[in-house]
Amino acid sequence: MGTAYNNYHVDMANVKTDASGAFSYSTKIPSDWGGVHDIYIVKDGVAAGHGGVQVSRTFTMSPKSGPIGTPITVTYTGLGPKLYAAGSALIYDNHFAGEMMARWSRGTATATILASGKVGKHFIQANEAISFSYLNVLQSPVPYANSGQGVFTITKDNGAFKPYAKYPKKVTPTVNQRTTLSSVDLDPATTATASLSVDNGPIGTKSKFSVSGLTSTGTHQIVWATVVGNRVNCTGTCWIYNSVPLATVEVTGSTISQEITVPDHLGGWHVVQLKKGNAVEAQTLFYVKESIMKFYDKNGKVIGEGLAKADNSGSAAAFAAGGAGKPTNTFKENEEFTISIKGVGWTQFDNTLAVTYDNSYIGYGCGFNSNGYLVVHLRATGGVGTHIIDLRPLLYTQQPSFANTPYGMTPVLTSENDFAGLAAGYQIPQFHFAINVVK
Repeated sequence: MGTAYNNYHVDMANVKTDASGAFSYSTKIPSDWGGVHDIYIVKDGVAAGHGGVQVSRTFTMSPKSGPIGTPITVTYTGLGPKLYAAGSALIYDNHFAGEMMARWSRGTATATILASGKVGKHFIQANEAISFSYLNVLQSPVPYANSGQGVFTITKDNGAFKPYAKYPKKVTPTVNQRTTLSSVDLDPATTATASLSVDNGPIGTKSKFSVSGLTSTGTHQIVWATVVGNRVNCTGTCWIYNSVPLATVEVTGSTISQEITVPDHLGGWHVVQLKKGNAVEAQTLFYVKESIMKFYDKNGKVIGEGLAKADNSGSAAAFAAGGAGKPTNTFKENEEFTISIKGVGWTQFDNTLAVTYDNSYIGYGCGFNSNGYLVVHLRATGGVGTHIIDLRPLLYTQQPSFANTPYGMTPVLTSENDFAGLAAGYQIPQFHFAINVVK
């Protein structure tokens, strides 16, 4: 972890001087990093002149009005590659909504937040920040890192919308390593290969597991490779590897095919293995996506998604449910309620989700110790009307802690296209909920 970048030169144009050695050239500043850029006049590989340009920041937002829950896209350009210029804090009515990053998008940070609050005007501002706003930038070593602001007008309250998850853009991972995938216990003589008809999805996904090229016969186990543990009071490896049995198959030839169901467990990268005894004969990857938990009645009908009243009865059933009670999206003022998510992971990328209430960051929840089942407890505050709750990715930098990991433990508003987990193939969504608060 940490920051890294390389400087390089870009040819802008070929120019021809007049008899006096002068020339004139006009261009627009390209979409690029903010800060100072050197410009050189080069002849025969040698710099013959040197100037520069200061690239400032710009702020735009769209739309500028709409009802509660309207997605507002904020674009903040001119961020830099260095530590103190790489990030921004987004402020909504003087509340910290989260951080924006532009390391992977060459200085342009794009984030979407949902309009929240009462009908009327609301102030949105992007500030220079390492996670949180640097409020005296003019006196700082980076005085050019200007903030930007805009006003959004909420026109009406249409009531609570249906919860939804927004997954990041699909990008090609640059890191090949995957958790739980290793050569440990792999049969050195095996040449078998495994595949899945579906290799990603939420818990409960069904997929056909196929293996070809088998040389072993007899009874085999199909198992799900995962881990158990937590990151509390942790100074080293905070978990142990574990396997969940999925099926038993009898191998009589060189191939097998068996439908499996992704278990209700941790999210992220997992491996499906075919084992004979303790020897792994073939294995392949599956990525478990985080998802909003559905509530069902006794007939299997969906009666709610994510939101529920809090059950603090102390019963065994309430404890097993993380304190989530009867599903609903309507609560009395100051009433305690819960939001339930499934498939939360265990790495620094996906073991936690940051929670904002009406665009104000209030804390985070972790699903590692509870095997991927995350239930956060909140209060229905802010007065009668519709209120917005968002759960977003964050970079967990607590335990075990690593040196030089800035921008940790806060909501990453730009996680759709600028988040460290994307490089390792993680697809961590942003979750959006709305509640009705009544007297």
